[in-house]
Amino acid sequence: MNSSAKRISIAIAVTALATFAASAVLVSVVERKQEARNPFFKVVELTDDIDDPAVWGKNFPMHYSSYKSTVDMVRTRYGGSEALPHTPSRMDPRHVVAQSKIEQDPRLKRMWLGYPFSVDFREERGHAYMFLDQQYSQRVTGFKQPGTCLNCHASVYLAYRKLGNGDLVAGFEKLSQMPYAEASRHAAQPVACIDCHDPKSMQLRITRPAFLEGIRVYKASQGVPNYDPNTMASTQEMRSFVCGQCHVEYYFQGPQKRLVFPWHKGLKVEEILAYYDEVRHKDFVHKESGAGVLKAQHPEFEMYNQGVHARSGVACADCHMPYRREGGLKISDHHVRSPLLNINRACQGCHHFPEQEMKDRVELIQTRFYKARNVAMDALMDLISDIKAARDAGAAGSQLEKAWDFQRKAQFYLDFVEAENSTGFHAPQEALRIVAESIDFSRRGQLTLRRK
Repeated sequence: MNSSAKRISIAIAVTALATFAASAVLVSVVERKQEARNPFFKVVELTDDIDDPAVWGKNFPMHYSSYKSTVDMVRTRYGGSEALPHTPSRMDPRHVVAQSKIEQDPRLKRMWLGYPFSVDFREERGHAYMFLDQQYSQRVTGFKQPGTCLNCHASVYLAYRKLGNGDLVAGFEKLSQMPYAEASRHAAQPVACIDCHDPKSMQLRITRPAFLEGIRVYKASQGVPNYDPNTMASTQEMRSFVCGQCHVEYYFQGPQKRLVFPWHKGLKVEEILAYYDEVRHKDFVHKESGAGVLKAQHPEFEMYNQGVHARSGVACADCHMPYRREGGLKISDHHVRSPLLNINRACQGCHHFPEQEMKDRVELIQTRFYKARNVAMDALMDLISDIKAARDAGAAGSQLEKAWDFQRKAQFYLDFVEAENSTGFHAPQEALRIVAESIDFSRRGQLTLRRK
């Protein structure tokens, strides 16, 4: 073969190879586009009557696989749970539990004397355990609790619909009034796919009447009447709202034990306290001091809304359920967990700094908060001791009432950021402000007892 023929042969081979490579790229692009247009294979027909996440997982295996990962028990510096061995019993068949917060810090036990939290309060485990751990908490097994408690710990959307004959609110009210043991028989698993997604469109939706009512009164306080998140909220807002169905402050209203989010005056701690004062609500009478006090409940949604991430349009899911790529698909990671356990995808999409630097920044914020929190806790213990001593010495009622009011304020402010599970990170400046005011309330309460 002469040199000219060789050159022609080489050119043909190169052209064929380039054509093959281009065709492979084109096929790959077409496949990925097809995957994006058809993000799942319909194996089963999903309806509003199917609440088992394993069935939904047949259509969405990647989402379901990450959802099942919430069984992981991994601790960060200031949060998360360690797997502690537990001897099963007739009352509690669990083989593993999380560590007790009230044993780690006995001041918590004293702060809640007279309330079930002083008997049993443990670190929160992953979503996979939310229903199981509630069922066997001594706060449930040792005290009379209403079905209302299931709102945030079980998949109850279908139960609400069935009990209400299709009326979600009627079913919610009916389940809430049942004793816990009876109500729990209407639930089968922890919060699941159906609680946040429409089975036909997979769009996010709000299924908890308490949130629908709470966000409506909150928006009304801002001049927005008749607000309905299911028709008026943006997709990005919904990526926080679905979390806010449970990660919020609340109380049980009246003998019906109706779940109410106290957002009538706003989401800030002082606005919530002002509402409680207006309706004369108290959760319990403190066993040592005699004060009528409040128990705050995991107000992550309220605190998040005071922070820079909320102001920047970052949703809860952006950090706790960040997107990831699976082939041509972009899916939300349903392994709900601390961003500190997933810094690469949870943080570095926006913050272009090394992982260790990001971790150090967060832990510095949390350490500063935790030290301030300890000062506030000591101040509250001092106030409770002084009130108890004054009662034992026969102090006048008016003097005690002033001290009781300061304890109510100091304790609620401290408990608000204590029960909020970010250790101050969701809104660092707001968290430190609340702690500082709690310290001030405690010390002012002590002063009222020293005045003759």
